[in-house]
Amino acid sequence: MATAPFVSVSPFATSTPRSSPSISLLSPPRTIKFPTFYSNFLNDLSTTVSHAPSRAASILPRATAAPSSAVSSSTVFHGFCYVVGDNIDTDQIIPAEYLTLVPSNPSEYEKLGSHALVGLPSSYSTRFVESNEMKTKYSIIIAGDNFGCGSSREHAPVALGASGAVAVVAESYARIFFRNSVATGEIYPLESEIRICDECKTGDVVTIELADGRLINHTTGNEYKLKPIGDAGPVIQAGGIFAYARKTESLRMSFLVQANSPLGHDRYERIGSPSRSHRADPKEDKRTGSDKENRNCQIMH
Repeated sequence: MATAPFVSVSPFATSTPRSSPSISLLSPPRTIKFPTFYSNFLNDLSTTVSHAPSRAASILPRATAAPSSAVSSSTVFHGFCYVVGDNIDTDQIIPAEYLTLVPSNPSEYEKLGSHALVGLPSSYSTRFVESNEMKTKYSIIIAGDNFGCGSSREHAPVALGASGAVAVVAESYARIFFRNSVATGEIYPLESEIRICDECKTGDVVTIELADGRLINHTTGNEYKLKPIGDAGPVIQAGGIFAYARKTESLRMSFLVQANSPLGHDRYERIGSPSRSHRADPKEDKRTGSDKENRNCQIMH
């Protein structure tokens, strides 16, 4: 197997494994040019937290503890690219016969990655993952229009991430594939300003710079503008929707701990909590259990 090219990452980058979420966040399949993530979507992420099994990150270590602004401004992907055309559907990304593999099982997760893009037609003479190999040497996929169309299976972005790929640069995406990529945190779904799959060839050495929003093809010397990943970037960088929820919940709990400390007491009172001097003595509190619970909820918020 050929050795993968070097990777440049920020000082925040670590070898923390990415996670594979175990539930679906799905919406009806539809093709759009670039889905927009609204602020209320991200605000709701902290409401549910789940622990997902980890896997060893390949090509690019994830920076899971860095501020989102620092992460998005310094993430760089570098490697060989694999070029595909239009309307690459989820059956081509991962055929249905491999959907019995369970991503939460580490060994089956690796097997899932070894079958990524195995459903491509015979016109693709170069395999994305070589026979008898578990990982691909192509860390970046360049595609045409409507990438990820077809079924809503989350296995599609998971298989690409498990294979060692870190990003797809396409002319447009099927909405469900884009959403699943963000929810699982397995791969960056980036969109190009122009159609570049006709100007790149499989095996070209490319670099993606998220801060500058550009893709550089070192083989041809051409540069291409990429559209911003937007609010989806921090979710993917955190490792998916559950990792992002854990991160935001951790920050919220840290704030509450600081607020209840002697140094943070004044700050806590300023956001609407009753001071301790005005709280009723537990021995004198004659309210029902439900009333007490309501008061505790008000204090927490």
